[in-house]
Amino acid sequence: MTVEFQGTILADPNADEFQQNEGIMFENLEGLTVYGGGTYDGQGGVQTWKNGRSRVMPISIKFQKVRNGAVRDINLLNSKGFHMTITSCTNFLAERLKITAPAESPRTDGIHISRSNGVQVLNSVIGTGDDCISIGDGSTDVKVIGITCGPGHGISIGSLGKLLEQSVKGVYVAQSTLLNTQNGLRIKTFHNSPPIEASGITFEDITMKDVKNPIIIDQNYQSNKNQGASFVKISDVHFRNVRGTSVSNVAVTLDCSSAKPCEGIELADIDLALSPNAPKKFPLSATCSNAKIFSRGKQNPPACR
Repeated sequence: MTVEFQGTILADPNADEFQQNEGIMFENLEGLTVYGGGTYDGQGGVQTWKNGRSRVMPISIKFQKVRNGAVRDINLLNSKGFHMTITSCTNFLAERLKITAPAESPRTDGIHISRSNGVQVLNSVIGTGDDCISIGDGSTDVKVIGITCGPGHGISIGSLGKLLEQSVKGVYVAQSTLLNTQNGLRIKTFHNSPPIEASGITFEDITMKDVKNPIIIDQNYQSNKNQGASFVKISDVHFRNVRGTSVSNVAVTLDCSSAKPCEGIELADIDLALSPNAPKKFPLSATCSNAKIFSRGKQNPPACR
């Protein structure tokens, strides 16, 4: 099936009238291609995004149970919720996409991937109020290459650790640029999680400009430590050739679980400097908790032990 996506599709702008099934969904298809240069405008706005803090908002375009599919050369604008989801898909390509929403639009992830194998996201420009790309549970063999991200919350694996979630294995993020994002490269997990894993993850050849948390593993995400530790095991993670500027003085944060410490965390050729736009002028630092790391090459800031 080939779908040519032209012109501009406008969603209902009234936040009180839309239904959860608003948007476009492709489901249970083999050999799908979506292309054409068109735009889906979710017509999200201040009131919609305010409502989105307390309830699930519609997704602009969904791919679910698609095998050997591709989406390319389309534009997504101002979604009320996530802009695109790729769920339970196999061998799926997303490339040359432009996804745009204001930095003040919560829960408007650019692309969310979950329960999928063999997904590639290539050569796209994404700027929203949440993660540019979020890689959720059950994702395996995912490649993210050539992304320009910002504004937003960066490129994230997780959040992981909700009930019945599955492990994430084999993620490769490379040759990408993050501009003025709240986070850079992030892995995040919840407390009291099932005993799943996040492993075989590489972030490589990444440029950052004025990023708040350039490298971060957060296993205390949205929780306080009285709720119990995370049981997501993070291992075999590589940060290689990451360079640019940070607007916070802690450029590398590895906050791992006391119950399942991180293992095999590589920091190689890290070269981050404090941005001239940083609100306070302090030397850059790195902080680690419950993390077994090894470092090589340049380490700016100095790697923690």
